[in-house]
Amino acid sequence: MIRVKRVYDHAEASDGIRFLVDRLWPRGLKKDAVQLDGWLKDVAPDNDLRHWFNHDPAKWSEFRRRYFAALDKNRDALKPILDAVKKGDVTLLFAAHDLEQNNAEALKEYLDKR
Repeated sequence: MIRVKRVYDHAEASDGIRFLVDRLWPRGLKKDAVQLDGWLKDVAPDNDLRHWFNHDPAKWSEFRRRYFAALDKNRDALKPILDAVKKGDVTLLFAAHDLEQNNAEALKEYLDKR
């Protein structure tokens, strides 16, 4: 099972394998203070897409379309997640304030459909 959670929330045993899926390190967090199994920058939206989206709800649908197209071209970057899911639960961590329209939710949707 794949879950999504803010990186600022406490780690729990039920999280399973935890991957940060943001391109930038979250503000205000020390790297040694976050329980992670990996930081997968390459599955995050590139800087152009990230800046274009800017967490504008009106752009959510188009953001997902563009992001999914980018993921289709970079399937190798998904390998750590796909391998981890075979072993158990996986939690995708993100830093955005929006709990519903963020790249981790979009990535989960992409993975769930495949």
